[in-house]
Amino acid sequence: MESELVIHTLDPVFDNNSRVLVLGTMPSPKSREQHFYYANPRNRFWRVMEQLFSLRDQALSENKARCEFLLAHHIALWDVLHACQIAGASDASIANPQPNDLVRIVSQAPIAHIFTTGTTAYHLYRKLCEQRVGMSATPLPSTSPANARMRLDDLVEAYRPIVDALQA
Repeated sequence: MESELVIHTLDPVFDNNSRVLVLGTMPSPKSREQHFYYANPRNRFWRVMEQLFSLRDQALSENKARCEFLLAHHIALWDVLHACQIAGASDASIANPQPNDLVRIVSQAPIAHIFTTGTTAYHLYRKLCEQRVGMSATPLPSTSPANARMRLDDLVEAYRPIVDALQA
């Protein structure tokens, strides 16, 4: 697959009550097509959230429910990158990364903790955003289908620090 310039078009999900910021790398082609985060049905992000917060299966299958869930639980969601060269959804192919203005969120919401979903998001956050934002991030494993070695139960446990941060 050939790499292409992708510009982030999804708005961040947050309000002035958001206390935790979860950052991916860049929306996948499926997410851009569906106009919301983690839209690939094989990505396990929403299933992890359902289990982590004891919701019924498929409770977060619609974008409206996803947005309402995030805001109700004080979770902000966005991506580290505003633009990059990328082949499909392969984080490993990213070149010429340009960061999103994450200060926009941390200046408007009482964000106490930042998490990244995947190693690439974490490294890009550290390199491009951490100094400007003034907060370190906690890396979480990727929920993408490329990380098939992790079982859903293991991902749920790995994401438990989000709940802990919200209860702090």
